[in-house]
Order: sequence, then C-alpha cells, then structure tokens
Amino acid sequence: MKLITYVVDGVPQPGLLRGEEAYDLAVVLEAVGEVPAVSLRALLETHGARLADLSLRIDDVLERTEIAPIAPLRDLRLAPPIADPAKVLCVGLNYATHVAETGRPLPEHPDLFAKFASTLIGASDEIGGSDITTNLDFEGEVAVVIGVAAHRVAEADALSVVAGYSILNDVTARDLQYRGTQWLAGKAVDGSTPFGPALVTADEVGDPQALAICTRLNGVDVQNSNTAYMIFPIAHIVSYVSHIMSLAPGDVIATGTPEGIGAKRKPPLWMRSGDVVEVEVEKLGILRSTVR
Repeated sequence: MKLITYVVDGVPQPGLLRGEEAYDLAVVLEAVGEVPAVSLRALLETHGARLADLSLRIDDVLERTEIAPIAPLRDLRLAPPIADPAKVLCVGLNYATHVAETGRPLPEHPDLFAKFASTLIGASDEIGGSDITTNLDFEGEVAVVIGVAAHRVAEADALSVVAGYSILNDVTARDLQYRGTQWLAGKAVDGSTPFGPALVTADEVGDPQALAICTRLNGVDVQNSNTAYMIFPIAHIVSYVSHIMSLAPGDVIATGTPEGIGAKRKPPLWMRSGDVVEVEVEKLGILRSTVR
C-alpha cells in the first residue's frame, strides 16, 4: 500500500494512494470491516503487525466495489505521511563515500541524532530556513517508519517491526550546525524538512538495501547512490536504536545521506529561495520541494 496524509481545512486526514488517485482511508477501512483510523500513526498502532494482509483485503474491496477516489494526488495538499511522530531519529555518516567527503573516520556504531516534528513538512509545502541562513544544504535519505512496538529487537527480526519506508530530505543549516559541537541547531529549523510523499508499506518495497537514491537540485543530479552502500543496514539500525530506547508505531528513522552534499563541494552549493530540490528513491517515488 501507499499511504498518505492530506490536509482538509487545516486538518490532516489519512489517505490511500492508488496510481495517481487518492482515497479517503476512513471510507476504505469501513468497506473492509475495520474501524476507521484518525491518522496513519493510529492505523499503525492497530494494524502495524498485519499491514500486508490489510493491503490484500483493501485491494480486493477496491476491485469489487465502486468506492470513488476523493481527488487526483496533484490536487491535494500533502502533510508528512506521519504527521505526529513521537520520535524523529536520524543516522549520520552512513555511506562510506559521504564519510570520506567529510574527512571523518568510518563510524563503529550508527551516529544518532534527533530532529523535532516541528521541522517536518509535507511534499506540498515549501522548505523554510532561507531567511535565517545562507548555508541551506540538501540531504536525500530513505526514512523508516516503525509499525510495531520494539524493545531490544534482534537484528534478524528488526525488519518485522518496520511498517514501511518513505523519503526524507534532511535539510540542514550548515552554519548553525557548526556553531558548536552539537548538530541540533542546524537540524531544527522550523518547517525545513520535507517528508513523503507517501508511506510505502514494507511488503511493496521488498529488500530495503537495494534501492537507488538520487537527489536533484534544479534538475541537476547532486547525489546518486544506492542503499546497498549503507555502512549500517536498516535492520542493524533498527535493532541498535531499539536497544537504546523503545520504538513505537509511527516513529521515524532517517537512515543517512550519500555523498554529494553541498557543503563539501568546491565551491559549496547552497540552496536558495526559489530552488527546486527533488529526492527520488526507487519504489518510493519522488519528493519534490521548493525553497521558500
């Protein structure tokens, strides 16, 4: 399934995406005999362990009934797929080529930091931050969304607690990031982090370590890699994090960016107001955003 969150009169609503048409997820859930969910996070809390089965049932109902879509995707304002995550965790330095361009040694463990939900914007929103920094940088990443509560889960079992995957652009204000020894300021700018467009359930993605990832700025490729080149695979990351803190349905983990960030180019390549940045991930779609 491809699940979205769209906005009606300022209120986020859960939806289902089939092709380029969006459906009201509450209506679809009622059609399969399930209680409607008020958000995708709420859906994961009740169905996170059986999304593949739910997907099959929904496909069957949509083939047999006359449920009408609410609108084409292009006509909707999209919020982040998970509009209210309890945790937004990120892994830094998870591609060897990116580590090399930073001049740092290879990490022995995943390098974790956190963002706030207030940084997240949907695929329809403009990237904020250009008014407070001239060093606005792109970081295309695969985001993992947790579907089942997990505490100290073994690496061999870690993918079983993953609901699915999405795209996140970990936009960073580099000057704010490097003012001190902590990265928080550069990662915490309100409304700066595009997330979406959809949550693609794990059964539809398959192997998360075989996904091409590309970032484009104004139509030019600036990052081009594959999740096969992660230093720490997603199963390892999920297991590692779960041994530090409990994970809950709807928690988001961004898995690191490949080489090519603007800060390490000569001269540096910063995003400016009016720029269009796209992150494309195989099977997950394209997250296209404009800098405000």
